[in-house]
Amino acid sequence: MNQAFPHYDTLTVHMENEHVLLVTLNRPQVGNALNTQMGHDLLDVWNRLTEDAGPVRCVVLTGAGERIFCGGGDLKERNGMSREVWQRQHELFERMYWTLVDLPLPVIAAVNGHAYAGGLEMALSCDFVYASRQARFALTEVTLGIMPGAGGTQNLPRAIGERRAKEILMTGRPFDAQQGLDWGLINALHEPAQVLPAALETANVIAGNAPLSVRQIKKSVRYGGQMELRTAFRFEIEAYNHLIDTDDRREGVLAFNEKRKPVFKGR
Repeated sequence: MNQAFPHYDTLTVHMENEHVLLVTLNRPQVGNALNTQMGHDLLDVWNRLTEDAGPVRCVVLTGAGERIFCGGGDLKERNGMSREVWQRQHELFERMYWTLVDLPLPVIAAVNGHAYAGGLEMALSCDFVYASRQARFALTEVTLGIMPGAGGTQNLPRAIGERRAKEILMTGRPFDAQQGLDWGLINALHEPAQVLPAALETANVIAGNAPLSVRQIKKSVRYGGQMELRTAFRFEIEAYNHLIDTDDRREGVLAFNEKRKPVFKGR
């Protein structure tokens, strides 16, 4: 079956091929800023994939246009918001980000341009990042009288270290893509036109591997990283043991011995 998604006002969502889904933030006229409708749209996508991914084995998340991945929250929409409306909106955003973080499928951020505030937090919520050499990054909330509220104070220090993260968080100053690469935030840099093709190429490699294995690896890294080491070792083995009695494990070994490419079914 093919994964079916409704029409979204703020996103484009389509299958790039049999197993790779491309999700594009599609408000280029306002820097792909995150408004309430985009919060609803993204939450719907992540919920659908969590409940039934269908043929999808890997997701690539990018932004429309060539300059901005996501400029963060839509401050024009937020201008004059009451405390109650602001909090309701942020609770929606929280659910959307946490559902992305907890998604069983791997998600690659193809950061085609600048990623500020909630845009950087969105990239940090993905499993890893490919970025344009021209992109700049920042968590600017401190300059607006707020602070990151979608994982920025947790995911950034886990990616680049506590001391450097505190400087970025407390100053609000931007950093460039090369710094992001050097600090371990970004996996690879590409020319702007090559970011998405590179991310899709890697997504295709991942999608060609055993999907149950990929899911168990993501789960083991994510949850094991929050544990004491010996407990994490045991968690890894539990994840490993779930793969032994699967058709894909039997197919992988058989294909190796028959000197052919395995055909994984996710079973």
